[in-house]
Amino acid sequence: MFNSFGNILRLTSFGESHGKGVGGVIDGFPAGVEIDMEFIQQELNRRRPGQSAITTARKEPDEVELLSGVFEGKTTGCPIGFIVWNQNQHSNDYNNLKDIYRPSHADYTYAVKYGVRDHRGGGRSSARETTSRVVAGALAKLALKQLGIKITAYTAQVGEIKLEKDYTAYDLSTIEENPVRCPDQEKAKEMQELIYQTKGEGDTIGGIVTCVIKGCPVGLGQPVYNKLHAALANAMMSINAAKAFEYGIGYKGIHQKGSQQNDIFFNDNGTINTHTNNSGGIQGGISNGQDIYFNVLFKPVATVLMEQPTVNADGTDTTIKARGRHDPCVLPRAVPIVEAMSALTILDYYLLDKATRL
Repeated sequence: MFNSFGNILRLTSFGESHGKGVGGVIDGFPAGVEIDMEFIQQELNRRRPGQSAITTARKEPDEVELLSGVFEGKTTGCPIGFIVWNQNQHSNDYNNLKDIYRPSHADYTYAVKYGVRDHRGGGRSSARETTSRVVAGALAKLALKQLGIKITAYTAQVGEIKLEKDYTAYDLSTIEENPVRCPDQEKAKEMQELIYQTKGEGDTIGGIVTCVIKGCPVGLGQPVYNKLHAALANAMMSINAAKAFEYGIGYKGIHQKGSQQNDIFFNDNGTINTHTNNSGGIQGGISNGQDIYFNVLFKPVATVLMEQPTVNADGTDTTIKARGRHDPCVLPRAVPIVEAMSALTILDYYLLDKATRL
């Protein structure tokens, strides 16, 4: 139950960082959606490790194998099962962590909650699990494409280096032109240098991913307990290392009065439109047809390659120095994960909307 995400469209994921593989089952996926395996693999390539000098050196091909739910290139409406086999685990890198609690990891909470934990790369709490989300999100993107809905995320800030303008000022089609996935090529160079420098110090750094959803129809979401922005927040905050969610004008709104922040309606050649979009495309918990945009703040990766004090399972003071291959910054690889979780949420809420009226 707690390994599943969604309502009508439901993803149940399985697998651990150093197990045989990770995968999932998607239930409730619409029938008749054309499946583009090249696109799905491309999305996995954007998330996979070892793609640049500023990501973990772990080398995984991350090739997905669809097990069910697709026939002659189209979805059948039956559950879609899939798996991605792990091929490059270095489990011995974690032997020194077996009885030690890593600072800011899930080691202690898992051990107390379950009475057992997989110390190899964090087990189920590892970001390796997000591979399943990206596969499911790629499938959801293919369905949303048929509805004219497009989702793009990008790195907006790393440490103190940030984009000064909102998403409308940038060409979002250029984010894959640099390893940071930032639409400002000059800022991207600065971010890349900062990440590389931080990596050389054995440390890590965080930042912000911005996501934009275009073409979302009016009416997705519920007015009370299933507000669309709450669903998106839930999706984003389920991603490893995510620490905060902000949609629309967000915290900047505290500097304005209501008369300044209100999105004024007007008749746009027979269509109701707004002059501004401070609401971030959602009002009263329901999409209003404008672009949906939000920020997700990611903390610095908890695994640092320097000695830190901690305790072991007996509560005895000790020190720890992590080994192995780790990301100095999650932002570049988090971008496709944010897109995937957005796609799953929007498609799920689209299907929910169809079930609310004749």
